[in-house]
Formats: sequence, C-alpha cells, structure tokens
Amino acid sequence: MRETRLRWFGRVKRRSLSTPVRRCETINLSEGRSGRVRPKKSLNEVIRYDLNYIRLTEDMEISD
Repeated sequence: MRETRLRWFGRVKRRSLSTPVRRCETINLSEGRSGRVRPKKSLNEVIRYDLNYIRLTEDMEISD
C-alpha cells in the first residue's frame, strides 16, 4: 500500500497547480465536533510518514 500511495503522490505532485486534484490540497476543512474519538490522519500526514519511513523528501525525484 505504501508503494501505491507514494506512486500516486508522485503523479499528483507533477501536475500543475490549477488541476482539480492539486487545488484540493489547499482546501481547509473545518474541524467539527466529532465526540471522543481519535482524529483521523490526513493524507498529508500519511504521505509524510511514508516518505520518512523510506528516508525520502518531497522534492526528490523518483524514477518509475
């Protein structure tokens, strides 16, 4: 799953900032009251963890 997520992340990052998938990165979702449950991880947190796990940074280029 990690490999698939990072492959998708790389494809999204190569797209221009005006495409809908890139505009979704900047949307701020309001934090509503969800009760006493653990907050869900955002996609950015998961990608950051995956990149850290394999010791890469966002600006590195990965060849397919």
